[in-house]
Amino acid sequence: MLSFKGCSRKEVNSVKEGIHPEYKECKVTCACGNAFVTRSLNEEIRLDVCSACHPFFTGQMKFVNRGGRVEKFKTKYNMD
Repeated sequence: MLSFKGCSRKEVNSVKEGIHPEYKECKVTCACGNAFVTRSLNEEIRLDVCSACHPFFTGQMKFVNRGGRVEKFKTKYNMD
């Protein structure tokens, strides 16, 4: 345990009372129908995309390999 000369141990409040907005439970609803509860200053949040329907999180993201400059040049001028 650390101790400092001339300092006594005091109880510390995490936030000042009366100056912060109320932090309450919030229902989050996505356009796909997924819903969950979290905490926020708002009572309800509506999303267009969430982790349940976003292609990056679902693994249905399509990667298109269009080739580099050299490959495009070779195909354009039939050089193989």
